[in-house]
Amino acid sequence: MTVKPSARQVCVVTGSSSGIGAATARLYASHGWDVAVNYSRDPAPAEEVAQQCRALGADVLVVKADVSNDADCRRFAADVQARWGRTDVLVNNAGTTRFVPLKDLDALQAEDFQRIYAVNVVGAWQMTRAFVPLLEQHPVTAVVNVSSTASFMGAGSSIAYMASKGGLNAMTIGLARALGPKIRVNAIAPGLVDSPWLKNGLGETTYAASVESYKQRAALAEIIQPEDVAQAAWWLGVGAAKTTGEILVVDGGIRLTRG
Repeated sequence: MTVKPSARQVCVVTGSSSGIGAATARLYASHGWDVAVNYSRDPAPAEEVAQQCRALGADVLVVKADVSNDADCRRFAADVQARWGRTDVLVNNAGTTRFVPLKDLDALQAEDFQRIYAVNVVGAWQMTRAFVPLLEQHPVTAVVNVSSTASFMGAGSSIAYMASKGGLNAMTIGLARALGPKIRVNAIAPGLVDSPWLKNGLGETTYAASVESYKQRAALAEIIQPEDVAQAAWWLGVGAAKTTGEILVVDGGIRLTRG
């Protein structure tokens, strides 16, 4: 059955039940877009985000999907096609890691790399591939991948995570070449983000110390809020009409390192 495309624009955000993904879904909803909210395990936080987006006037589709599973990605695209008949922006935000000290090489195994890559790299690839037919139906569409400054700073939750985000950066550039001129593909590399994901992974004490250290070193003396990344995802998705294949850094100036 052919679905008549919705008159409203549609943003699909993976991993959008909290943090950056939730902030991105809310921001697009606040601008009059309909949104697809995604989760992989617990539906309750995703439903809460969906309610927040509905309160902003959006029609919301909540989809359980594991982006590392290609069948889930294709089903996700089919669900969006059935609901709205279009996708204008895809934000590949879903990610995973394992928190391991950098010097503890024995704590990371091949299986850790494979699991992290399956979500952070292959998942973004599979979601993009699944949604290309929908994205190609409209003249101005975009894919936004959420990467990390860990990909080029050698600091982060684990070496496996850093490597996966480096792979995502390279894939972003390759997809920009492959999908242009119809679809723009860019990535965002946030610095330390104030999120439950990071707090839970590091623990309260280590997280607090990391925040203080980051603020002392960053040129803007701030860590990153999920809403900061969401604003970048809005600009790359909607406003950056002549920008593709770029990695936009949102780090508060941590690379400048105050003296």
